[in-house]
Amino acid sequence: MSPPRKATKPNRYTKLIEEIFLKGYQAGATRVPFEREDLERAAAERDVRLPKNLGDTIYSFKYRNSLPDSILQTAPDGMQWAIYSVGRAKYEFRLELPLSIEPRANQLVVKIPDATPEIIQAHALGDEQALLAKVRYNRLVDVFLGITASSLQNHLRTTVKNIGQIEIDELYVGLDRHGCQYVIPVQAKGGKDKHGRQQTEQDVACCREKFPGLICRPVSAQFINANKIAMFELAMQDDEIKVVSEEHYELVSSASITTDDLALYAGRRKI
Repeated sequence: MSPPRKATKPNRYTKLIEEIFLKGYQAGATRVPFEREDLERAAAERDVRLPKNLGDTIYSFKYRNSLPDSILQTAPDGMQWAIYSVGRAKYEFRLELPLSIEPRANQLVVKIPDATPEIIQAHALGDEQALLAKVRYNRLVDVFLGITASSLQNHLRTTVKNIGQIEIDELYVGLDRHGCQYVIPVQAKGGKDKHGRQQTEQDVACCREKFPGLICRPVSAQFINANKIAMFELAMQDDEIKVVSEEHYELVSSASITTDDLALYAGRRKI
């Protein structure tokens, strides 16, 4: 999932989330707790029809749309509001530092022989599915992290203590030459989607709870264009998300990889 994109026009979701925030917010607050049932009260207060799927109202502002201006304007300079799950049907608006993880414009690009089956490329349903497929078929997690990794499950939905339900785009498990075992939650960012702080935090919490014996190495994969993919390894340091490493891969035909390209890659290996 990704930092929210701006909603095109006010709708009932906007009215409901605005009512909930303004009802609970006090000047100087850094967290504003609420529960899913508060949507029913907000619907009565604003005289709007309650959505059939209450959870989608909250999900939309966590991952798809920006919060209303009336909420954003209460954040101090350099901070932003986001919605976090804190338990079953329990949430909170939380002040946080903005997160910006974007592909570097001057990053060297490594050419990889494209192993994606053409039938997959022809029928992928959406950018995210296409990206996950290309990462999987070209073994980019293995190449990027230098381990042998296997996809365990994609779009894993599970619950995490003190968070509630989460979804991981794709989950890998891996092994290195020394026998160390890893769990790798992968975020997929297609189109205009950007990396989100919240999903990495939730992915790490899930892996710590479900796979306590494995080393967690969160990865974010992002389309630069249809055949160029940026890969980021992330880590939590001092409660902040940091980029451990970044590589850019371009999926090409084998004939497009020149001897000069190979010499360049060999030189990098010696560094």
